[in-house]
Amino acid sequence: MTAPGNMLQWISTFLDAQAAELDASRNTLLAYGRDLKDFLSWLEHRKIDFAGASKADIEDYLVSCDANGLSKATRARRLSSIRQLFRFAHEESWRADDPAVRIKGPGAVQRLPKALGRDEVDRLLTVVRTFGRSKEERLRNTAMLELLYATGLRVTELVSLPVSSVRGDPKMVLVRGKGGKERMVPMSTPARVAINDWLQIRDEAESRAKSQGIPVSRFLFPSSGIVGHLTRQQFHNLLKSLAIAAGVSPASVTPHALRHAFATHLLAGGADLRVIQTLLGHADVATTEIYTHVLDDHLKDLVLTHHPLAKKSRNS
Repeated sequence: MTAPGNMLQWISTFLDAQAAELDASRNTLLAYGRDLKDFLSWLEHRKIDFAGASKADIEDYLVSCDANGLSKATRARRLSSIRQLFRFAHEESWRADDPAVRIKGPGAVQRLPKALGRDEVDRLLTVVRTFGRSKEERLRNTAMLELLYATGLRVTELVSLPVSSVRGDPKMVLVRGKGGKERMVPMSTPARVAINDWLQIRDEAESRAKSQGIPVSRFLFPSSGIVGHLTRQQFHNLLKSLAIAAGVSPASVTPHALRHAFATHLLAGGADLRVIQTLLGHADVATTEIYTHVLDDHLKDLVLTHHPLAKKSRNS
């Protein structure tokens, strides 16, 4: 395949392939695009393009990222984007070599999850029932928070959840996660009650809209915006305001913090790591094991002593 003459077309063709072949999520593609455009801008300033970039050029770019104060995690992500672009270019015969293949990355710093305490989550769940300008908003907010804490969904999975997935008061919800992978997640009784309360008022509002010729939404949490559902940023801002109302530090309340709380509270209650791995949609149990670090020493010792994977590791 002949290499595109336009460097932006290198990026767009690569992203199209990622979307088609690997079913990469929209957020992943946006991150790749931002990283590669930044690298391309750096190259063009030096009269270089993707076709002529060398290993030394890539290393110099990473040094400049470090000098500009970018974190190890950001630099590691940018190198990953660059590696994947050049791997794709080499496989497509756009280049005879892959200049990024032997570059050692800075390595991402492993950050320990900052989980909310049970008392903090309880305050959020109590206040959310009266948080909102209207009954509709209060029921929606309650349903979102109960569902997030009960299932540990990623924020994108939560806001884009189709309404069909919760019809009929199911005890399990089918979730489409990263890479298009599907998993079943159980719902708690409080979450099911909150969802049913929200569905009732949501459906009434949609019936009125439908009578006026307005099409119904396929999303559980619809919005009039372009994507058709509440956005990640809108939900993020909602949590910050809720935290203030509940007397919890806004800095500690994020969608990901509630996902961490779901996992750590389950682990503290004695749940198996493999179960939590499945519920969170982690591809590798090693990703899930990070949650043991936020427990106290007694619970960490309990998990690392009695978990079957830990026993297998000691025996080997």
